[in-house]
Order: sequence, then C-alpha cells, then structure tokens
Amino acid sequence: MSRKPPRKSIVSQFGLLAAPAADRPEPAAPRVSAMDAPRRVPAGVIGAAQQSVTDMREERDRLRAQVEAGGWREIDPALVDRSPFPDRLPDDAPDDFAALKRAIEEDGQQVPVALRRHPTAAGRYQIIYGHRRWRAALELARPLRAFVAEADDRQLVIAQGVENTARQDLSWIEKALFAARMEQAGAKARDIRAALHVDDAELARFRSAVKGLGQPLIEAIGRAPKTGRPRWSKLSQAALDEPGRVGGWIETLAAAKLSLSDDRFGLLFGALSAAPAPEPPLPLKARGGTTLATAQRKGRGLLIELDRAAPPALIDFLMERLPRLAEQFDDG
Repeated sequence: MSRKPPRKSIVSQFGLLAAPAADRPEPAAPRVSAMDAPRRVPAGVIGAAQQSVTDMREERDRLRAQVEAGGWREIDPALVDRSPFPDRLPDDAPDDFAALKRAIEEDGQQVPVALRRHPTAAGRYQIIYGHRRWRAALELARPLRAFVAEADDRQLVIAQGVENTARQDLSWIEKALFAARMEQAGAKARDIRAALHVDDAELARFRSAVKGLGQPLIEAIGRAPKTGRPRWSKLSQAALDEPGRVGGWIETLAAAKLSLSDDRFGLLFGALSAAPAPEPPLPLKARGGTTLATAQRKGRGLLIELDRAAPPALIDFLMERLPRLAEQFDDG
C-alpha cells in the first residue's frame, strides 16, 4: 500500500511570510531557483497550530533567506488584483506611501510580494500580501517582483495574518476587522489566534467590536492608529447597548468631514464620554404665577424643593396626593 506524500504546511506554500513594511536596498544575491534551498519547511506550522509563534518566526526567517537567494519572477502589475480579504482601512498618511514609491523608483523593488493565481480569471493574480509595493509598481509602470503560491481563501487570509503580525503596524480595529474576514473565509479560531498572535479573550473582543459597530461604521471612522482597544471596546459596547446610535454616528462623521481617522473616532468618543447636560428645574406655580416649588430629575429620582415663600402646608398637600397620582399612572 503506497503512502501518501506528506502534506505541505501553509508556511511552505508561500515562500516568505513577512516582508519588511518598506522596501529597502539589500545586498544583491545570486539568483537561483527556490528549489535549490537546502532546507525543507516542516509540515503543519499553522494548520495544526501546535508550534509557537516563535517557531513560525524561525520558519519565516529561513524562508526569507531563500528569498534573498532569488527565485522570484517579474509580473505585469496590471494583471494583479487586490486580495479578496483586505486587511487595511484607508491610510491617513499618504506621505508614507510616497516615500515607499520614491524608494522603489530610485533603488528598485528589493522585496518581492506574494501572489496566487486568480481562482476565476485565467491569466490574472491576486495579492496575498504586498499591496503597497504592487500599487507603487503599478503607478511607476514597472514589473512587479513576486512569488506565486498555490493558496485557497483560507490559506490566503492566514498568510496575510502572519505577515501582518510580523509587521506589527495594523491598528487594533484593523486586526479586529481582518479577524472577522478570516472567520468568514472559513479559518478556524485556532488559526486566527496563531496568525494574529492573540488569545481567546482578545479574539472575543475583536468579535464584539465588529458585531457592535458594524463594518460601515468602522470604515467611516477608519484605521485610527492611535486609538487602542479600551476606547474601541467602550464605543462598541455603547453601540451594542443602543444599536440605533450607529446610523446617527455615520451621519455625524459624514457631516464633520474630518481628514484624520483618529479625529473621527475622537468626535464620536468625546460625545459618548461627555456627561449629559442636566435638565433645568421645572417650576411649580400657583394660579397667580407665584413659584411655590421646583421639581428636577436626579438620576432615577425626583427632587421637589419648596420655595422660601411657599407655605409649609404645601408639603403635606403634595404627600397626600402623590399616592393618588401613582394610582392614576397605573390605571393608564
């Protein structure tokens, strides 16, 4: 009975799991085939989720050495489409991309991107990771250096997650939204935890935030890189408590037209955190217009305070009639 060939790990499918956030000139290396790499990647690195994140990083470093030895190919960027599972919200800092584009224009693309063949469009590709390098190559009208891997949707989003963890530059809400997209693609919770380097509690907070706020509001706010988990959690809890608020928040952001995502978040959070203005006291007047007392809400209570000119018997008058008012309220 013939033995089945060993199953390749998700890591070994991609060649490189973590490219630097920006392309930098690196020492040139002789271009050789990736098949000449002396070491084979062990199976089951992510799918089994039994190795630690440290082990995955070691795999990534070994694969990076293969990249430095060559093995990539050049592809027309016009034949490349974005990942079907975007991991980034719109960028607040266009200067960062301009600097990356300038570096690629002057020094060339030093780090290849990872692609897969498009599952439905023959002759086209989809990005696994490296969107900014692809965009720069497209705008510069120069070939895109890339590795082409075989990957289904689940493998694609896991590879993106591992690469994002290595870069450590996604904001908290971007990670939460990407975790939701990984789940929608069929990735198991253990794979999401391993890919994003989070525990069960953090994954639960990701789910709660996306459930409470919803994708349209998250996209209206943006990546908010300076905003961390506690404030996002508080905003999402307010949305879960009062779902009707979400539509109003989206309208508020549209009217405000703020350019920075942290400012957009701050606008909503500031209104959420501000204490509501107390209602003014309600004057209780006699027929002649003289104020006898004032009534005012105090949390779940009601405060009635007599005016100095009010006769003391007014208290007895009110106390006698309050039970009847309660009965009338109960009768509808």
